[in-house]
Amino acid sequence: MIVACLDLDRTVIYSAAALDLRMPDHEAPRLLCVEVYRGVPLSFLTEDGVAAFTALREVAEVVPTTTRTPEQLARVHLPGPPPRYAIAANGGHLLVDGVPDPDWAAVVRRRLSGCAPLAEVESHLTAVSGTFVLNRRTADDLFAYAVVDRPTLPDGWVDALGAWCAERGWTVSLQGRKVYAVPRALTKSAAAREVCARLGAGTLLAAGDSLLDADLLAAADRAVRPAHGELHDTGFTLDTLTVTSASGGAAGAELLGTLRELAVRMSAVRSRLPAHGRV
Repeated sequence: MIVACLDLDRTVIYSAAALDLRMPDHEAPRLLCVEVYRGVPLSFLTEDGVAAFTALREVAEVVPTTTRTPEQLARVHLPGPPPRYAIAANGGHLLVDGVPDPDWAAVVRRRLSGCAPLAEVESHLTAVSGTFVLNRRTADDLFAYAVVDRPTLPDGWVDALGAWCAERGWTVSLQGRKVYAVPRALTKSAAAREVCARLGAGTLLAAGDSLLDADLLAAADRAVRPAHGELHDTGFTLDTLTVTSASGGAAGAELLGTLRELAVRMSAVRSRLPAHGRV
């Protein structure tokens, strides 16, 4: 079996702005709305993306893998039947048929016991915030993030916060308008490995665009990232990584198609292996 763990926002699904539609209006792709927030359409797949996503599900177990909370993830309705497994809160929750798995929650609690408590990080984030911090939130009592005004964000502020957090077992990343503070032990890759173990999968594919996806891409047998986002801006690369030629919404369709091709190719290779050579 092949498992494909997919980051969602700006990897598979896109806001109107993130679609980055640069062609004339009459040439723009048809869109499927997959998320509505407060009565307003929020996230989309292109028609090509829908076809590629559907084709990928035919050859791999697709697992949405996101930093969103379970509540935020529940707003997203991807094409086809609901996935059996989904990963939310950056690996903090493993959803089985839409329900958080208590056994995985216990594993996460043990993993986080070696990091500073969330309350300590929250307190420090509050103390060092200025007018450039527009909002501060926590996600399911697992990690914290701040919404910032990028033009007025002081030079060195993110680095200083990162150094303070690193001494306490936390990581910091700036993604768009959000600064995330996340326990180092809270990773998408750990949850992805758990899904593979439960399904007896021998191959892990992955896709993502943000710094919080780096560990997932590194853990995968093969991975794809779009030619945009924080990983693209930092030049992130791996021997096992493919980068799309397109950016914006077109990259979503391209990377899904690439993952399907990889799944088909790797399945064919595995089928030719003797039984003792398979994982």
